Amino acid sequence: MVESSNTITVEDVRKQALPLGTRVVASDGLLNRVVTWATVFYPETRTTAKTLQRGEMVLVPSPEADGSRVTSDADIVRWVAEMQGAAVVLSENAPPTLIAEANAFGVPLLVLPSGSRIRMVEKSIVSLLVDRKGQLERRGTQIYRQLTQISSRNEGMAELINEMARLTNKAVVVQDKRLKIIESAVQPQFIGNWDDVELFLKSSYNLPVDMQDRLRVVEIDNPVVLQSLPNPGLARYVSPIITKNIGRGYISIIGRDTDLDDIDLLVAEHGAAACALEMAKAKAISETEKRLRGTFLDRLLNGDVSQQEAIRQGERFDHDMTQVHIAIVLSWVSDKSPSNRRLETLVNSVVSSQRAKALVWQHEKENELLVFHATDDEHPIDTSTRLAKAIMAEAGRQHQGVRLGIGLGQPARDISAWRHSYRDAVQALELAKRLQSDVPLYIGDLGVYQLILSLVDREKLSTFCERTLGALEDYDHRQNADLIKTLEAFFTCHGNLSQTAEMLIVHRNTLLYRMNRINEIAAIDLDRPEIRLALHLALTIRRLMALN
Repeated sequence: MVESSNTITVEDVRKQALPLGTRVVASDGLLNRVVTWATVFYPETRTTAKTLQRGEMVLVPSPEADGSRVTSDADIVRWVAEMQGAAVVLSENAPPTLIAEANAFGVPLLVLPSGSRIRMVEKSIVSLLVDRKGQLERRGTQIYRQLTQISSRNEGMAELINEMARLTNKAVVVQDKRLKIIESAVQPQFIGNWDDVELFLKSSYNLPVDMQDRLRVVEIDNPVVLQSLPNPGLARYVSPIITKNIGRGYISIIGRDTDLDDIDLLVAEHGAAACALEMAKAKAISETEKRLRGTFLDRLLNGDVSQQEAIRQGERFDHDMTQVHIAIVLSWVSDKSPSNRRLETLVNSVVSSQRAKALVWQHEKENELLVFHATDDEHPIDTSTRLAKAIMAEAGRQHQGVRLGIGLGQPARDISAWRHSYRDAVQALELAKRLQSDVPLYIGDLGVYQLILSLVDREKLSTFCERTLGALEDYDHRQNADLIKTLEAFFTCHGNLSQTAEMLIVHRNTLLYRMNRINEIAAIDLDRPEIRLALHLALTIRRLMALN
């Protein structure tokens, strides 16, 4: 039988009228019973002295200190079952024997939070029964106050979400602006479908259209939207979390589509506001920590920090300063590039996903981002290079067509060497920019490039290139050939002919013909090591001079 919209059930009373924190301790499967009224029954009286109508909810206060109990809680439960009452609400904890009795007789048993005033509880239930809309408004105020108090007590986002889950008896998920799940509370009945639910939540295409633009969510008329999930029978209330008129994340209350109600909507709405306070607080703390970290790293690069002070500061940042570190310096290369703040967010995201330990600093004075990576002791260069490549790959994914330059310094095994690693990384970054490198460059691999760039006699470098490569360049120009390109591929593949042919997408016989032509036209012998070195240097100089 489908109840009318005006029907009030035990669950409605629990969610909309009973004090927040009321617990269901028995017969929780019978909370759909209809409630017609509420009455207070004092243990000092007998059940025969009071009339109970069908569907009434019985509220039992604690016995008076000087009063003598006439009727036990177990007698009250049996009486309510006999008279077909809706439920029993106690002011004090129920012993296991009473819970067993309530379960046996099929009577929902609820326990109020400590300090609840029974007459005020009765008044709230009656208000719900006669003025549901007004009680909902009052309940919304109570929910908001309850949630903001959790934030003011610094109990954290996790406790905030758990409280919302207790209020709604639904799953609750909070996501950041990129739809990464920050916190969640999952009810047992949803665990089997939860992987599919998370997959749906993490796709921006599944957000309601009005919520997809973070800059305009403040203009939405209805801040809470009811949305069906792909899992049959599941739905969610979703609301944006807004701070300073910008969307910072989303909150979802997830349950059976037939179970989502007005209280769930209120929790989504006021929960979003409470989460906004929590996020704003967390951001303020993060910004303060960033400033302190930046000041510390600036002093460190100036050589003003001792090993002992660095270790103490590292403990403050929850970072082990005694590990081997490598400096990684990053900078956008393209003319039209995202902000360094976006780059910082991107790097922090990769560092977190890789579970790496690193100090990240937006070095505004140099228009770069600096990362001091606590790397692996045995394979420091390979480990830090992997992190740098992951950052570059993510930058390419998020910002297609925008180039990022990355330079890595030498490993620093004590604090005094950090500044040297940083200077090395800056040099590697500059070379990465000049070479238009699409991979991170480690300073230890760039000795030849550094030597060439340090030479100031450009005319001599040009003459060397002309003498070594001039005949091949002339032939390419006249015959529209690819001998220089072939030679570059040959050195890129370390002289491996099969790999060179594959790189150039030509048959091996074609490659052998070209290599013979290079020997003939340049009047050289590629089998001689000194000739190979001269050609390789000439190609490198030619490339650097073209970039400059």
